[in-house]
Amino acid sequence: MVFIVKALKCKKFFASILGIIVSITMFMNMSGCSFSTSKVQAANLMEGIKANPVSEKNIDEKFIYNTADFSIELFKNSIDDKENSLISPLSAMLALAMTANGADNETLAQMEKALEKDISIEDLNKYLYTYMKKLPNEEKSKLTIANSIWFKENDFMPSKDFLQIIADYYKADIFKAAFDSSTVSDINNWVKSKTNGMIDKILNKIDPEDVMYLINAVAFDAEWETVYEKASVHEDIFTDVYGNRQKVEFMNSEENLYIEEENAVGFVKPYAKNHYSFVAILPDENIFVNEYIKTLTGQKFIDLIKNAKITLVRASLPKFKYEYTIKMNETLESLGMTDAFLPDKADFSKLGKSDIGNLYISEVLHKTFISVDELGTKAGAVTSVDITAAGIPVNFKTVKLNRPFIFAIIDNSTNLPIFIGTVLSLK
Repeated sequence: MVFIVKALKCKKFFASILGIIVSITMFMNMSGCSFSTSKVQAANLMEGIKANPVSEKNIDEKFIYNTADFSIELFKNSIDDKENSLISPLSAMLALAMTANGADNETLAQMEKALEKDISIEDLNKYLYTYMKKLPNEEKSKLTIANSIWFKENDFMPSKDFLQIIADYYKADIFKAAFDSSTVSDINNWVKSKTNGMIDKILNKIDPEDVMYLINAVAFDAEWETVYEKASVHEDIFTDVYGNRQKVEFMNSEENLYIEEENAVGFVKPYAKNHYSFVAILPDENIFVNEYIKTLTGQKFIDLIKNAKITLVRASLPKFKYEYTIKMNETLESLGMTDAFLPDKADFSKLGKSDIGNLYISEVLHKTFISVDELGTKAGAVTSVDITAAGIPVNFKTVKLNRPFIFAIIDNSTNLPIFIGTVLSLK
């Protein structure tokens, strides 16, 4: 997430925070890839701030269901009914939580309610610190989370209390920079490094009014637990949201967890090490994806996965790859976070001191990327059940994702979505 604080030179002297949520998901089985990163030239403010030991907070049902509610409500208000959509609730929550630590009074109250209902920002810091520590990040199952804050060196004095909280709970890199072309390069290099090259550029220039950026990046790169054999991949027809028939490659496998409810079916497919899973939900043919999404709640999403049946599932998953960018201002306003976007009402006084005016959020952008293909684990994995083998149980389910569907990448320990999206078309 990048929050850019602008100093707008007008009579009321407002400064604005432009937020860009950068969340990247990559499912490409790219073992051994590496990227060189130029050294950041900006001064690192962390040199004078040491992270203090902080207490963890048990990841309980209150946090899980509140976070699920935030994730699904954010998803509902972010999807496009004409194109594929993808968001990272985790990235959005981390970026907004960091920012909320600089808010006060009604602005803070609205942000707390939008994020976690009745959980204070102090407790949310502890929950998120604990949750980030527990999320696995291993070979063949990599989830990288990185945070950074960039301040303009002469126009804004960040609060030491704010910096300390960010250092303690979010382990952010904190920089002071000139906010010139070299800073553009520094920020782009930081993003490229933290996303393993998946995003190589986020800024083209820095406006003269910009005084602060808050950036959160989430990158996911995992291999399937079970490899797809070449014979399991073949062309078939996907009917898109407009009724167009598209010839695409489908990956066929047999899975063991079957999702079924009144208006949809689906399956759960694990990634290597079984820390994360791909969840597919296919609404009935007479129900549009977006209409089905309107019926989702955080609890319903969690319960769909918790109640998945151990059943043989013949699953067909199309290969897909796309990018998605959304301006989230209206999405967050619909969750009750309104004052943060209003120059005359926003209260970000805890961020620090500025002589250039009041701080407010001018824009929040969310950018994501996903690629799903057949490549999986390279060693020690075989297909658990050969689809042509004798002795397959007669009772099996079939889920063929040959029309618009919903998918999510979940953390198996909580069933919370790290990423959630829709596939409406494959062209």
